[in-house]
Amino acid sequence: MSDTQVRLDKWLWAARFFKTRSLAKTAVEGGKVHYDGARAKPSRTVELGATLRLRQGWDEKTVVVRGLSEQRGPASVAQTLYEETADSIARRTASAELRRQAQAATAAPEQRPNKKQRRDIMRFKDQHSDS
Repeated sequence: MSDTQVRLDKWLWAARFFKTRSLAKTAVEGGKVHYDGARAKPSRTVELGATLRLRQGWDEKTVVVRGLSEQRGPASVAQTLYEETADSIARRTASAELRRQAQAATAAPEQRPNKKQRRDIMRFKDQHSDS
């Protein structure tokens, strides 16, 4: 960790939020990363104590910057660069549980329909498509 100035895209890459620096830059430019509540440019200087809100896939994380680094290191070191807020963790777990429940409700049947069942399904669809 260093006390020098670090670009936002470099910090996101070093903290292992994105696999490459270009992906981090694209996310910042696309509005997926907010620095202290406002959109930022990839060249924005990161400061200790700043709040970042980032959207990755389904999840939105709110983190506080605890350390600065320009180099990507091991995951154990990268986790010391930030601290996720308790509210953010609670929101992520709640949304993950909702997604899990929705997926369970729309689960695939245990087995495929047999030949007779497929014919019945086709007959049923044909009857209702004529109406």
